Amino acid sequence: MSAAEDLPDQKLVQKISDIELVDVDGNKVKFGTVIADKKTIVVFIRHFFCGSCQQYVEQLASVPKEKLEGANVDLVVIGCGDWKPITHYAEETGFKGKIYAEPTRTIYHELRMNSGGLDGTPAGEERRTYLKRGKLSNALWSIWRGPLAKPSLIGKQGDIAQLGGEFVFESEKCTFAHRMKHSEDHVEVVDLMKHVDVSL
Repeated sequence: MSAAEDLPDQKLVQKISDIELVDVDGNKVKFGTVIADKKTIVVFIRHFFCGSCQQYVEQLASVPKEKLEGANVDLVVIGCGDWKPITHYAEETGFKGKIYAEPTRTIYHELRMNSGGLDGTPAGEERRTYLKRGKLSNALWSIWRGPLAKPSLIGKQGDIAQLGGEFVFESEKCTFAHRMKHSEDHVEVVDLMKHVDVSL
């Protein structure tokens, strides 16, 4: 979990609020409007062909909608590629919430999510529980369900070396931040939900 000094301050949140995302229909929407109305979990995936991130979003999709609504929490996924893979990504993961693209990766950079992260879980470190497939099978699955399934989307997935993270925003205040240290380092869903008072 991140220390308080790792949280983006209000000035930075205001700055990134003006950055535009692109929705599933290709429409532009400012980040600030996405986090404005209620407590919002924003999950930044690595790219739209990342099999590890897909497994994570599959687990997010299993969080009961009524529990999120009961806690007045919104759950949003953002990828760094083009908006055109969004429909395919939603179908593959079963995620029914809002998914956006942020092709410039400006928000990623402003929130200090690193690029260059192709390595998986370090030796000796326990893999996250959302990772149901082994590394080799996950790599093959990613290729099969991504570029091979939708060749028209090749090149639109986003930077494959980009790392993501999870943030909780309450309007212009960020109350939780976790930045991936490697390509298999999304925070456990059960721990993420605890920060918004959603018990699983």
